[in-house]
Amino acid sequence: MATLEQPPVMAGPEQGATPNGRWAGYLRLLQMRMLELWREPEVIFWVFVFPLLLALGLGIAFRNKPPDVTPIAVVDGAKAEQVMALLQRSPQHAGIHADVVSAPAALDGFRLGKYALVVTMDDAGLHFRYDPARPESVLARTQVEDTLESAAGRKNPIETTASASSEPGARYIDFLIPGLLGMNLMNSGMWGIGFALVEMRQRKLLKRFVATPMRRSDFLLALVSSRLVLMLIEVALLLTFGVLVFHVRVEGAIGSILLLGTLGAVSFGGIGLLTASRAQKIESVSGLINLVMMPMWIFSGVFFSYERFPKVVLPAIRALPLTALNDALRSIILQGAPLGSQLGRIAVLALWGGVSFVLALRWFRWS
Repeated sequence: MATLEQPPVMAGPEQGATPNGRWAGYLRLLQMRMLELWREPEVIFWVFVFPLLLALGLGIAFRNKPPDVTPIAVVDGAKAEQVMALLQRSPQHAGIHADVVSAPAALDGFRLGKYALVVTMDDAGLHFRYDPARPESVLARTQVEDTLESAAGRKNPIETTASASSEPGARYIDFLIPGLLGMNLMNSGMWGIGFALVEMRQRKLLKRFVATPMRRSDFLLALVSSRLVLMLIEVALLLTFGVLVFHVRVEGAIGSILLLGTLGAVSFGGIGLLTASRAQKIESVSGLINLVMMPMWIFSGVFFSYERFPKVVLPAIRALPLTALNDALRSIILQGAPLGSQLGRIAVLALWGGVSFVLALRWFRWS
């Protein structure tokens, strides 16, 4: 006896798949972007390895070194031994290396930079030959003259004392690490987003995206927020490297540093989006990104303090996003300042990032 087959039952939302939520598209775009980054080995090098190599090279170049020894030449003569005896008698002689040589050899060595100072002593007294255009020569003259005069019995009218200090927190590497962290957040945000966006535009991928029911804001937000995952690794690597290799002291709260890094990554991500919102070629976006970044490389205090610039331009320098980020990072990392004390600098970063993202959302072109 034939039986009737029941038609297949279609699974509804309550029996199988769940409907997509508001952020499903954004999360999928973010996942796609992270997979793209992971498949590009050069990203790993430039984002994670290069900042460590840069910190290592600069940290070694400007590391704390033993006091320099001042090389001087004492012209051979009747009173050369008296000069050498005075130098040996002074407690400051350890910083001076003196050679007794003939007058021609002393002048040749001075001319070629072997000696910073030439000392001659005769019946008229001491004579110093130094070069006022060479800082080490000027310093050598002051140092040697003070050493010889003290050894000969000069009494200072005022007793003075001095102590050397090179504690962590006051060294160049301590100043450098927060600057490199801010610079790396800027580089990864600008290049990582701007370059990728124009590349997708050239490969016609954006035209395919526009044909989907994807929100433009989800797409752009996924690009920006993809930098946050990398930011966490960047901050952790660079700070750990500074602590382990150069004994940098992190005085502030790690949570405050991460929150500041997050804001910096989002801010520069928004600027990167704006820079690449209409660029059609890699060459165009490269020029625009360099145009935006170059002033901050020079003025924002990455490698040296921007306080050296004229006071009239300091307000404009402090209004740059990288300056605000570097200053806030240094305050928290080196001085232990609370995050609430950096509200002015946080406002500068938020303003740059927010305005850039809104303008990018408005001006963005898919083709």
